[in-house]
Amino acid sequence: MTTQALITGWLALLVFSFVSTLIAVWPIPAHWQALAGAAILTLAWLKARVILGRYLGLAQAPFWARGFGVSLALFCALLLGLYLIPVML
Repeated sequence: MTTQALITGWLALLVFSFVSTLIAVWPIPAHWQALAGAAILTLAWLKARVILGRYLGLAQAPFWARGFGVSLALFCALLLGLYLIPVML
């Protein structure tokens, strides 16, 4: 892993964290809160992908990266569904 790839991954994590924090602290109207929660969860999913790909080296192992990616996507979809249940009712 090159230093440039690690720095790029670190910068991506900083940006995703900053945007997540902005969404979380910004006063959001009630009818947009479900979308804000979905955006924060999506950013968390992107951060997990960066960590798995850049820092754990799964970018060099496409089979394992795909497996972890699918598992992570299914878990995030489950969390999103659980988060949106009160909105749907």
